[in-house]
Amino acid sequence: MFDHCLYFNTTALARALEREWTAAFRDFGVTPPQGFMLRMVVAQPGLLQSELADGLAISRSTATRTLDGLQRLGLIERRPTGNDGRELGIHPTAAAQRMGTALNAASGKVTERMKERLGERVFDRTVAGVKTVKAKLA
Repeated sequence: MFDHCLYFNTTALARALEREWTAAFRDFGVTPPQGFMLRMVVAQPGLLQSELADGLAISRSTATRTLDGLQRLGLIERRPTGNDGRELGIHPTAAAQRMGTALNAASGKVTERMKERLGERVFDRTVAGVKTVKAKLA
């Protein structure tokens, strides 16, 4: 019935991927959105919330909620940037920095499993196609 429906098929795909990433990040005590954001914070300490939101293609309010959760877990700190009293840079705590390599490895394992199941060519074409569609609809 919905064979040609972009919404239905991408939402079904998103649910399947959510299960994979939830399992991958479970041992770290973070959700997939928190895990991806934390990876970005560890890789680029001091980013502004707006930069995180843009980099993750999420709204600023979603970024705020995700950052609040990471802060409650003791994984990020918000610090004044010195440029503007209202501007806060997002920094990983020592605990988050210790998790960084393992988070990246867990993500890499999921990607490798997907490539094995789909084939590398299909995986790469699918990611590229989804990115193209996202850019055109944004």
